Amino acid sequence: MILSCQNISKAFIDNQVLQNISFHIEDYEKAAIVGVNGAGKTTLLRIIVGEMQPDDGTVTFARDRTFGYLAQNGAVDTGHTIYEELLSVKQELVELEQRLRDTEQQMHHAQGPALEALMKRYSDLTHAFETGDGYAYRSELVGVLKGLGFAEEEFGKSVSTLSGGQKTRVALGKLLLQKPDLIILDEPTNHLDLNSIAWLETYLLNYKGAVIIVSHDRFFLDRIATKIVEIDQSKATSFQGNYSDYAVKKEQLRVAAWHAYLNQQREIKHQEEVIEKLRSFNREKSIRRAESRVKTLEKLEVLEKPTEQRTDMRLTLKPYRTSGNDVLTVEGLSKSFGAQTLFENVDFEIKRGEHVAIIGDNGTGKTTLLKILNQLLEPDDGIFRLGTNVEIGYYDQEHHVLHDQKTLFDEISDDYPYLTNTEIRNVLAAFLFTGEDVFKQIQDLSGGERGRVSLAKLMLSEANFLILDEPTNHLDILSKEILEDALNGYEGTVLYVSHDRYFINRTAHRILDLTAHTFVNYLGNYDYYLEKKDTLMRTIRRDDSGSPEPVSAQSDVSDSKLDWKSQKEEQARIRKRENALKKCEEEISALENRLTEIDTLMSDPAIGTQVLRLQELNQEQTEVRSRLETLYEEWEKLAE
Repeated sequence: MILSCQNISKAFIDNQVLQNISFHIEDYEKAAIVGVNGAGKTTLLRIIVGEMQPDDGTVTFARDRTFGYLAQNGAVDTGHTIYEELLSVKQELVELEQRLRDTEQQMHHAQGPALEALMKRYSDLTHAFETGDGYAYRSELVGVLKGLGFAEEEFGKSVSTLSGGQKTRVALGKLLLQKPDLIILDEPTNHLDLNSIAWLETYLLNYKGAVIIVSHDRFFLDRIATKIVEIDQSKATSFQGNYSDYAVKKEQLRVAAWHAYLNQQREIKHQEEVIEKLRSFNREKSIRRAESRVKTLEKLEVLEKPTEQRTDMRLTLKPYRTSGNDVLTVEGLSKSFGAQTLFENVDFEIKRGEHVAIIGDNGTGKTTLLKILNQLLEPDDGIFRLGTNVEIGYYDQEHHVLHDQKTLFDEISDDYPYLTNTEIRNVLAAFLFTGEDVFKQIQDLSGGERGRVSLAKLMLSEANFLILDEPTNHLDILSKEILEDALNGYEGTVLYVSHDRYFINRTAHRILDLTAHTFVNYLGNYDYYLEKKDTLMRTIRRDDSGSPEPVSAQSDVSDSKLDWKSQKEEQARIRKRENALKKCEEEISALENRLTEIDTLMSDPAIGTQVLRLQELNQEQTEVRSRLETLYEEWEKLAE
């Protein structure tokens, strides 16, 4: 065990954020902390790393273990370049390398005993340098920078010139290079593009240490997490497995808790009715029996009312009027900034009712395209046309449509005066604003809350073509699910930019991948995109001018130049891999079940006195865990 949290409690004035939070992290475990915005996830991380003191409880790290913490806005030295800032992590190796070079120079001019002493020193320094992986640290540094989305020509940029998101990526790179025994990450994917997120997933999966992650990225949590710690109503519950496993178990527990609560409430009501009836008899014996029942009720540990499954109203969103079938036509669109070409000769169409996601690396021009379509920027070349009766509703990341001095209620009622008070409250409830929340001022809201208000206004607008720029940024998981349901029920047309793969999977009918200055079209969701991407990219051809030809994922594998024999060989290879993957998964499942059995046996008081049996179980547990580590790595290779 590397970390133990026991009965952690923290309150701010009259707000009990955390209450008796207990969990532990084992060596090499990948744990995620989840909960709605404001649940106390970041507060818990700050308590764990010592930035904040709990009101009660203890945090214990295993002896001689190190940890590294990346906050949502990681601190970096703005006086360095990007490369220098990451190199500062390896300062000991840099100095050791310099001492090696200095010793080499001294050896050229030394003789006799002095030379022998220098050779002994050089041998010791070389051993220390090799032990610290000195011959690989610079290539490792470059690999981390490239993995996090920095091009080689950016390595010399001053950190002071970077955006907040880029600085956070630099801080993340520094932390990964430190290689602590426990990595603690708060929303690490917020400023990463899809390729960088995929790289980070692979890095963490192979990391030879433990990881604690706070994240709302469900796709990321599905790939990384082996344990979920949920904070709900200031309490913590641990679940084994990834996010999907947690979601299933959570729902089962919620249903069971709800039934237990209802049954107890019925029993309490029944007992109160019996007590009232006994007292109404006005007999000494009946009154004594009533008092006895009162005492029993007073001793009863009343169950808290479980969290509601959802607080949204499941609204059916319908555009004010229907657009024509051709919603958007883009022809020959190009945009550059100086020498940097974002995209060129882009052609695509969007039809009524389509939900289209735009994906691509950071800096490729996705947001720029949305701004051009909203006439906030002019294209260099090309045109776009909106269809008949098309009304655009635009959601930007800065939430310019909101007014800081207004309350949530006024923000809606002033723009939509025809709505009744009940209708306004229902709309706000659909985005998790209930009770007195509706009278909060916009300026007092968090980024995620502002996003939900902006979305509520957008859904009420007369728009029938929604254009959304990173709509899930800063939203917690529950808020994302509300937005997903709202969009899936929306009868208009949607075009959005997002890095949230789970969100794309649930809401996109089609994906436009902005790569190599053009759009590649995939007629499906994110799973389909992953399935077809490699095959499709091999079919991209360039014409004589060097411009990429438009490509669509409508092309089947048969459209590529594989002959019949190659196709058969490929099919055989796929079947072989799938069989190996299935066999690996079955062995993993069996071993994980055996680990659970061993844990149960070792907790059995009857076995607790059998020293020899405990030693056998402990030995088997070690062997099973070792085999599982091998299988996990094998499974990852097969799955990729």
